[in-house]
Amino acid sequence: MGDRDDRGTIGRRVQRLRAERGMTQRQLAEPAYTPAYISTLEAGRVRPSEEALRHLAERLGVGYEELATGRPARLATDLRLRLTEAQRALATEGAEEAAGQYAGLLAEAEAYELPEERAAALLGLGECAVETGELVAGRQYFEQAEQCLADAGAPLPARVPALRGRALAHYLAGELRYAVYLLETTLDELNRGGLHDPDALLLLYASAIGPYMDMGAHARAAQAAELALALAPSAGDPALVARMHRSVARTLLAEGRLAEADASLAKAAELYRTLQLRTELANCHWMRGYVSAQNGELTRAEAEMREALDMLTASRATLYSSQVAVELADVLHRRGKSAEAAELLHGVLDDLSSERGAVHSAGAHRLLGIIAEDARDTEAAEEHYVRALSLLERAGAAGDLADLCRLLGDLLRRTGRVEAALDAYRTGLGHRTAPGTTTLGPAPAQPPL
Repeated sequence: MGDRDDRGTIGRRVQRLRAERGMTQRQLAEPAYTPAYISTLEAGRVRPSEEALRHLAERLGVGYEELATGRPARLATDLRLRLTEAQRALATEGAEEAAGQYAGLLAEAEAYELPEERAAALLGLGECAVETGELVAGRQYFEQAEQCLADAGAPLPARVPALRGRALAHYLAGELRYAVYLLETTLDELNRGGLHDPDALLLLYASAIGPYMDMGAHARAAQAAELALALAPSAGDPALVARMHRSVARTLLAEGRLAEADASLAKAAELYRTLQLRTELANCHWMRGYVSAQNGELTRAEAEMREALDMLTASRATLYSSQVAVELADVLHRRGKSAEAAELLHGVLDDLSSERGAVHSAGAHRLLGIIAEDARDTEAAEEHYVRALSLLERAGAAGDLADLCRLLGDLLRRTGRVEAALDAYRTGLGHRTAPGTTTLGPAPAQPPL
């Protein structure tokens, strides 16, 4: 009842539909009402009751919702069906295909004032933009989606995908601390408030791994990875099951069974969200590979990182694939496969920049510098180190900065430039952090697993 149009709008709508059907006011009114009541209603001088609207809708041959709101009866369900189609496209065909679908859906949802469907379309556009590296546009879409849901009174778990999207856009732009602040604040609010929604928690924990690692908070990153994997949903083949639910929904919609169609669409949407979580689960394999590399288990590290890279490549997540490739190249170099590592790094540097994956762009230059040093090409090594230093300073990645300054200082000292080497060492000391610590506050509350 709360979204019914005002009495003047409803009156004009009743009058238009009656005229289109060639009905008199008496024919529309009988047997429950009088022609005078219909005349008063059409003039906008009375607000019809729900009972009256249902009578009029039946006489006019339209649905109650369409008469009360002006929206075609099947509109919201049809929009949800097409939103699952766009989710499928994003999960299986890539961002460019999905973005066009989401843009059309957004226009319709706005025209008919459907806030939940509008928020879903904005969220989809944000995810598409992030996957293609348009981080500013992505962040704006996520902010609009979050505001739309908040205005509609949606609970926090429903707003988590938009909040996580904002954090991700800030992280990929090199704004690590703000990204972690957004993620940890939301985690803390969920867990302390008893809102233990597994999908929301999985999304947040998996998204926190990258920023934690880049800030040197390795203990928190490891803990987040284990929590994410413990929360990960299991499904045999979600794409097939989702397709089945989508087909069933189409059949039900054609038969006018809207509530049942909505239920099938909800199941399909959930499965497509599971498919999209492949990116987050790939991050967990990536984290496991990193931990294995830190423990000297290089064969296992390579296997985990290749698994992550394969998952991300299959999802057409270009930016994330490039980041994992940098980590994999480091493992390959440590295993004596320097030529393969350098080829991998040169192949991904075009997809990384100071605005898109700054920390991993710096990591690629750092590793290319080490490989150049091994080949006794000190000029190329210095160039790569300096470019890495500039990227890390901009991103505020303190842990990596200290190590890079040591590498650059050692190179400068070996080539006889002692004063320049001392400057590099001093810069590194100014950014030194103890392993596993940051300037972050206490870790957020944990869910009861």
